[in-house]
Amino acid sequence: MLFSLALAALASSAASTILWDGRFNDFSSSTDLNNWSWGNQVGPYQYYIHGPSSVTSYINLSQSYKNPADSGSKQGAKFTLDSTSFWNGQTMRRTELIPQTTAKINQGKVWYHFSIMKSTTNSPSIYREHQINFFESHFTELKSGWISGASGNSDPMLRWYVGGQSKWSVNWEAGVWHNVAYEIDFSANTVAFWHSTGSNPLTLTVSAVSASTSSNGADWHLGVLELPVGGQPDSTEDFYFSGVYIESGSLTTSVAGPGGVVVSSTGGSQTTPAPGTSSTPGTTPVPGTTLSTSTVVTPPVTSAAPAGNLSRFSQCGGTGWTGSGACVSGTKCTYSNDWYSQCL
Repeated sequence: MLFSLALAALASSAASTILWDGRFNDFSSSTDLNNWSWGNQVGPYQYYIHGPSSVTSYINLSQSYKNPADSGSKQGAKFTLDSTSFWNGQTMRRTELIPQTTAKINQGKVWYHFSIMKSTTNSPSIYREHQINFFESHFTELKSGWISGASGNSDPMLRWYVGGQSKWSVNWEAGVWHNVAYEIDFSANTVAFWHSTGSNPLTLTVSAVSASTSSNGADWHLGVLELPVGGQPDSTEDFYFSGVYIESGSLTTSVAGPGGVVVSSTGGSQTTPAPGTSSTPGTTPVPGTTLSTSTVVTPPVTSAAPAGNLSRFSQCGGTGWTGSGACVSGTKCTYSNDWYSQCL
C-alpha cells in the first residue's frame, strides 16, 4: 500500500513541469539583475521598471526574506518603494520584474506561484492602491490598500482581482506569509485562485471564473505599482516575495515547491504531503470554498468598459509588443520608451 502511494506521488510530481523559475536561487545578490539589458537579455528577469537609484534601493535578497516553509528557495526578495521609485517620469511608484523567457507561459493551463508577506516595518500604506503581481491587461492581480474610486479612504485588506472585480479578500496582517497560485487557463479563458498561509499546502479557494486571459508571455509583473493619492506621503514601503515560479501539467500544492521539503513556519518540523505533491488537474472543491479568515466576493454586475479594450495602465505599444486594441475612453497611449507605451 505504501509503495503504491509513493508511486502515485512520484507520478503526480513528474507530471508537473517548471516552465520558468524565478526563485532567485542562482543570484549572489540583487545586483545580478544589472547583468540584464535590452541588448544582453540574460538571467530569469527583465529589470527596467524602477526608480533612478541603484538596484539595492529597490530590490534586495536574503534568506530571511523568504517563507521559512519554502525550502525550494535559497532566498527571498524584498521589493521597496521609496521617495525615488518613479519610473520614466510617471506619477506612480513602481518596482517590478518581468520574466525573461521564451517558455510558453501564456498557453494552455499554467500556474503562476508566489508567496507574499509584509512586515510591521515599512508596512504598505492602507490609503493607497497597490497593484501586485499583475498582467499588463490586469485580467488578474492582487491589490492592497484603498482601491481608487472605492468608498472611504483606507482598506486593510489583501484582495484578489479578476477583470477589475474583487473575488477574494483577507485582512492583511504583518508577518503572515500568503502563498498563492494563479491557475490560468489561456485556452478556456478562465482564472482560479489557490491560497494558503505559512507552511500549509495550497487549496483551491476560488473556483475558475471567466477572464480575458490575454498575454504575450512577457507582460506579467512581479512586484508593485502604487497609485498616487493627494495628501499621502511617499513613505518607504516593503513587500516580500518567495517561491516564484510558473509550472504546467499539474499543480504543486506543497509550499516547498517541486522537490522541496516543507519546514514549519515556526522553525520546527511538520508532517506534510510528500514533496512535490500535486493536485489532479481540474479538481475543484465546492465552489466558493474559502479559508476561514478570507472572504469570497461576488460583485454586482457592472456595465461594459467604454470604447477601447485596453484598461488604464495597460501596455499599448513598444518594441516587441504583440498585443492589439485601443485604450479605454479617458486614457491615451502614452510613450515611455522604445519598448513600452502605456494607457494613461
